[in-house]
Amino acid sequence: MIKLFKQTSVALCVLASLTACNDENTTQTQQAQKQVAQALTAKDANAFLNATEKELIALGIEGNRAEWIYSNFITDDTAALSAAANQKSTEAGVRFAMAAAKFDHVDVTETQRRKLNTLKQSLVMPAPQDSEKSAELSKIGSELGGMYGKGTYTTQAGKTLSLGEMTSTMATSRDYDELLEMWQGWRTISPEMKPLFVRQSELGNEGAQGLGYKDLGAMWRSNYDMPADDFAKELDRLWGQVKPLYDDLHCYVRSELGKTYGEDKVPQDQPIPAHLLGNMWAQSWGNIYELVAPENADPGYDVTEQLAANNYDEIKMVAGAETFFTSLGFDELPETFWTRSLFTKPADRDVVCHASAWDLDAKDDIRIKMCIQKTGEEFNVIHHELGHNFYQRAYQDQPVYFQNSANDGFHEAIGDTIALSVTPKYLKEIGLIDTIPDQSKDIGLLMKMALEKIAFIPFGLMVDQWRWKVYSGEITPENYNTAWWELREKYQGVAAPLTREANAFDPGAKYHVPGGVPYSRYFLAHIQQFEFHKALCEISGNTDPIHRCSIYNSKAAGKALNTMLEMGSSQPWQEAYKVLTGSKQMDATAVLDYFAPLQVWLKEKNKGKQCGF
Repeated sequence: MIKLFKQTSVALCVLASLTACNDENTTQTQQAQKQVAQALTAKDANAFLNATEKELIALGIEGNRAEWIYSNFITDDTAALSAAANQKSTEAGVRFAMAAAKFDHVDVTETQRRKLNTLKQSLVMPAPQDSEKSAELSKIGSELGGMYGKGTYTTQAGKTLSLGEMTSTMATSRDYDELLEMWQGWRTISPEMKPLFVRQSELGNEGAQGLGYKDLGAMWRSNYDMPADDFAKELDRLWGQVKPLYDDLHCYVRSELGKTYGEDKVPQDQPIPAHLLGNMWAQSWGNIYELVAPENADPGYDVTEQLAANNYDEIKMVAGAETFFTSLGFDELPETFWTRSLFTKPADRDVVCHASAWDLDAKDDIRIKMCIQKTGEEFNVIHHELGHNFYQRAYQDQPVYFQNSANDGFHEAIGDTIALSVTPKYLKEIGLIDTIPDQSKDIGLLMKMALEKIAFIPFGLMVDQWRWKVYSGEITPENYNTAWWELREKYQGVAAPLTREANAFDPGAKYHVPGGVPYSRYFLAHIQQFEFHKALCEISGNTDPIHRCSIYNSKAAGKALNTMLEMGSSQPWQEAYKVLTGSKQMDATAVLDYFAPLQVWLKEKNKGKQCGF
């Protein structure tokens, strides 16, 4: 064991362990801490960081393997193993964060400071400095994950459905009552999550406060190379840029749904009922495209149908997405990716089907876990997940502290950036379609894209708006559900289709809430991907309108992208942003440029209608 600090034994205990020392004299402990902080040097920081890096690598491999097994074999035993690994990792993370905080006022190099800050801010759900509470927090996380992963609903007809089956019904049914039953049925799984979530929030707050943050939400917002309050303002600024386009889309969609279901069910001066938008959470609306599609906008093909016609099974879909990345100059995925990933839902066991990308050893053991459905939407999701994998491999030579995206929005944006290049031009190149539709069909394609991308943006913003208020105490447990729907109506103009019960916990029906996964990254990704796409198209020499551009086969674009990806989180995200876009500030005008033809069309269609909610 490396001796990190040459100080008293009490001081060593304070620095190196949160539980090993139990000095009854608080004043003596505080004095020892102060003495250590005054005596520490950059050399001490370097020794601490080197020792910690080795432990981080070992913990990462152990934890990733335990979590992979649990996600793919949900049993009581694997849940216990996952919980134990999570507890070990969380306790170590808190220990590292507390030790790193001791160097706050030590004169260290810029790289050392960034590594120390990474240790302080890397915990998503920090445990309190108490082994029993740490174990409790880890157990709660596993229980919540299991409750979501094993959730089912038995219909009035007596058929038991999984989330995947209900999601499929939500996407395809146009029966108002059937949609309502699916929507309400899935939300029967979450009320029993509420007391666990309440306790998780209490413990997470206590852990964050132990690290010097006001609450857990403030800690999450501090992870963006800017003050926490400035980050919140930045999100509001970006939303303000996009909101006029969203409002135009919302007005048009509500009007069309009123024609389908009747204005008694879809009042034209109120929020849209949440179960009618083709998605279990009304977060993206692409599945109702045929209900709102512009006239004469059919491009002449359907990606889902074309995948079937060209004999694309789940493996071929993944291989197709891989080909896009290799066309840009990236190396092929390793053989272990194909032998160790999960591509289809097993028939013999429960798994977490939520699509995810994994890097198990911080080297080359990269995988995805999906229960792939053979649809055009899933084809895009695969591109998204592989974006994570190629990003993970690009920064594998960085120190473990910097093996992450520049900010968490980058990781979500990269795959989606590639998916924006899945244009008719690209589909023709890979043989999925025979001809490229002329520009008269662009409104339909842009509408389909807007239903996925623009419709999502306010949802991407409000999930964490709700959690931040929960963690700050502004929203109390008895008001969880009421506040959730108030925010959804405010930002999305979407409402619960029926009165919610007093004990409802609808936020828990969304994976990322019981999963403890911050959500602002998805909002950021939906802004960043359009900026990245625009920049890469310019680098590739594209001459088409931005929404028609595909960077497929552009080695120049691939080289520029890789330059940014290789940086990992070694520098502030603003520096990585500048590498590709030329600017250190995010700007949603790239979103508006992409959808400009559609917005003109929407404004014309909305003339004389009562918009707003």
